[in-house]
Amino acid sequence: MSDAPYYKYHVFLCTNQREDGRACCGQCNAQAARDYLKQRTKALGIAGKGGVRVNNAGCLDRCAEGPVAVVYPEGVWYTYVDNEDLEEILQQHLIRGQPVARLRLPG
Repeated sequence: MSDAPYYKYHVFLCTNQREDGRACCGQCNAQAARDYLKQRTKALGIAGKGGVRVNNAGCLDRCAEGPVAVVYPEGVWYTYVDNEDLEEILQQHLIRGQPVARLRLPG
């Protein structure tokens, strides 16, 4: 049995939508962001076993800092504004292994 993790990186993007109108990642187009990142990892051939897995997450309880994503196994938290930010996370962190300092949230 291998000690290697099933995925090199597991990315969770909060896509929570609150029904009561309070701030949430869902109000920040989070589902489209998740779809973009998932499509890009597939297009680059890095999705799946030994690579990157992109998942929806329910509320990650950081609504005031949203939209938010977290990358495991390091537990690096990010906020982002648009697909350009997501592309930077993809290229720098998920491909090169270097977290993106300007988008990081305190862990």
